[in-house]
Amino acid sequence: MVLPIDPCFEDIVAAAGRIAPYIRRTPVLVGDGDWSGIHFKCENLQAIGAFKARGACNAVFSLPERVAARGVVTHSSGNHAAALARAARLRGVPAYIVMPRGAPAIKRAAVEYWGGTVTECEPTLAAREAIAAALCERTGGVLVHPYDDPDVIAGQGTALLELTEEIAEPEIVLVPVGGGGLLAGTALTARARWPGARVIGVEPIGADDAARSWSSGVLQPQLAPATMADGLRGALSERTLRLARAQVDDIVTVSEDAIATAMRQVFERLKLVVEPSAAVPMAALLEGRVTGARAAMILSGGNVDLNQLPWVK
Repeated sequence: MVLPIDPCFEDIVAAAGRIAPYIRRTPVLVGDGDWSGIHFKCENLQAIGAFKARGACNAVFSLPERVAARGVVTHSSGNHAAALARAARLRGVPAYIVMPRGAPAIKRAAVEYWGGTVTECEPTLAAREAIAAALCERTGGVLVHPYDDPDVIAGQGTALLELTEEIAEPEIVLVPVGGGGLLAGTALTARARWPGARVIGVEPIGADDAARSWSSGVLQPQLAPATMADGLRGALSERTLRLARAQVDDIVTVSEDAIATAMRQVFERLKLVVEPSAAVPMAALLEGRVTGARAAMILSGGNVDLNQLPWVK
């Protein structure tokens, strides 16, 4: 029996050094007025416009040369796809990307800009996984999963590692959750650096598999996610559920109206462009799903189609 390999905090520290030449140390903004006490880690200003640059770079630059030379493969609705294409370009290896039909045009354009070869599929997890497996077989490339990968999770944890070096320990840490890679990496870092903080995952009510899985301890299916937060339509894996159950204090859900309101308020008050997935943690505060005078949250990405803003009719 092969035991599962889960990342630990030491892997996150190692990842921070490994990826430092290839990512941005993103700024931290502090809210004012009724948002005072809230710290925002601006991963929407990260390379490729999302935190996914961290995990992708760590995974790609962790590969032995002979393995990397065959290329990397993934399936993703967008941000991980672009991040992997960029990391592969930086290392000089090919990237083969499976994207569902209907993925945001801005995200597909980013993949193509970085030289990724896109293969379309039906918008189901089964279709994505089947085509990615076929590409690995045909090209010899190695699969870099969007979140069910120890090196990806370790890379994602470096966002909070940076934040812990800049601000005092808050009461709560809010993290958007889709597949759970960012949540797992963030929680591992928080437990090591901010042991008194509560780590809370936030997801849309229309894509609530993580909340159901975390509560029950058994993976729950995500069959037909219905949310504007396209980056959070994925489902937890056994690994990310295991890490969440061990390290995370709660997972809560928010409404679509709250996501749209939070997104607009971040635009207007912080003067930042964020995608719906990034607004989900703020939605939890606005909707009263969590409370805390001092909060830290990761604004996970800013790749939004400005022609499709949820408040524009």
